[in-house]
Amino acid sequence: MSKRSVLVVEDDESTRTYLLRFLTSRGYAAEGVDSGEAAEARLATSFTPNVILLDLLLPGMSGKEVLDKWRHQDAAIPVIVLSGIGQISSVVAAMKMGASDYLVKPFEEEELELAIENVLEKQSLKNELKTLHQKLDQNGDNNDILTTNPKMLRIYEVAKQVADADVPVLILGESGVGKEVLAHSIHTLSQRRERPFVKVNCAALPNDLLESELFGYERGAFTGALSEKPGKFEMADKGCILLDEIAEMSPHLQAKLLHVLQDGEFSRLGGKRSIRVDCRILASTNRKIAEAVARGEFREDLYYRINVIQIEIPPLRERKDDIPLISNALFKKYRDRYSSTLQHLPRELMDSFMRYEWPGNVRQLENAIKRFLIMPDLDLVMTELDSPAPIAQLESITPKALMLKEISALAADQAEKEMVLRMLDETNWNRKRAAAQLGICYKSLLNKLKKWEVRQPPARPPASLMKWAS
Repeated sequence: MSKRSVLVVEDDESTRTYLLRFLTSRGYAAEGVDSGEAAEARLATSFTPNVILLDLLLPGMSGKEVLDKWRHQDAAIPVIVLSGIGQISSVVAAMKMGASDYLVKPFEEEELELAIENVLEKQSLKNELKTLHQKLDQNGDNNDILTTNPKMLRIYEVAKQVADADVPVLILGESGVGKEVLAHSIHTLSQRRERPFVKVNCAALPNDLLESELFGYERGAFTGALSEKPGKFEMADKGCILLDEIAEMSPHLQAKLLHVLQDGEFSRLGGKRSIRVDCRILASTNRKIAEAVARGEFREDLYYRINVIQIEIPPLRERKDDIPLISNALFKKYRDRYSSTLQHLPRELMDSFMRYEWPGNVRQLENAIKRFLIMPDLDLVMTELDSPAPIAQLESITPKALMLKEISALAADQAEKEMVLRMLDETNWNRKRAAAQLGICYKSLLNKLKKWEVRQPPARPPASLMKWAS
């Protein structure tokens, strides 16, 4: 299995050396050059990295000039720009020019790892969607698309019709059904496809952090704001922003978002000037948002603003005819990645897949296939799947049952945290090994650690080695 490669373009020798050592220790094939000219020369060969880390402040050709050339030559390689304090305007310009993400020095190891995993996942998603759209456009011949379900085929057709309408779209569906995939599909079919697609998970951050994430902040806006930071809306200018789990947003942020939708402008935290943006709003939620509006938990005026077009994705248990197609595609996708010698999924396992109710939908199916490829214990996987699934009894939840559900969710989260920490201890905090043993993707593990605010104990040189001056 070939390693994923990273090209580091950084003129500071000590920073470049540390980055290369760090990336190598995390399993990447890393190369480094000290200038934009040297990077161009290296890319002119047969070398095609999976990710490029590009410092904006370079001798000779600047990072922005390098990025401007690359986007016309090979836009398929995602670029993460590295900037120092005081270069925020350059970061915004770089994002508008096509950079996939940015990091402001000093940054932590976890931030770098997560940024790389995010852009790799986004690139993989783009490639899959490109293939899907090519199939959709083949004179209506949908035989190779990963669905035969009439509802899903209709959803794909609706996505094509609304892509260029440039109006807000609200995507509904349970967790794991593919809401982000559909949102990305709408974006890549639209006239904004060459502009940024920015996702914000409204449920993953506390409200005060979510506000600064969305709208950015000025230097001195609060304790710890040592430099200005652009928000996600600025990053998405001329492109598209996906507000995932929008029903979890606080009333205060709902009001501020409504202002952006109405007037196309906002102010950073601690800022006095208005910033105008032109970005398309896509929103998604796994909650019954109309009921939240009726209960007064979500603003009615904001609901009607984001609900110009509504698409609801059915759960996997209502389209079981798609399970064999999706399972075989996922099996082929991950077989080489996990160096599996298996040639196909066993018939007994597929039968279990068809019987199971899939409360976690396609995401849970994907994890089950990954787990089987890593640890091909058929009896273990089938035992898990043949256990009675309570999802059928969750159709109608009373308010009292909802309270019990929330308590159960907290208990499950605590149990999950304890299991993750135990596995990290057993693997000596080798996060990639721990993720493989737990049967989850590496990015999911990093996101869980970030949510729980868990950091590696200082049994080795501290993570602050990644903190350097620009």
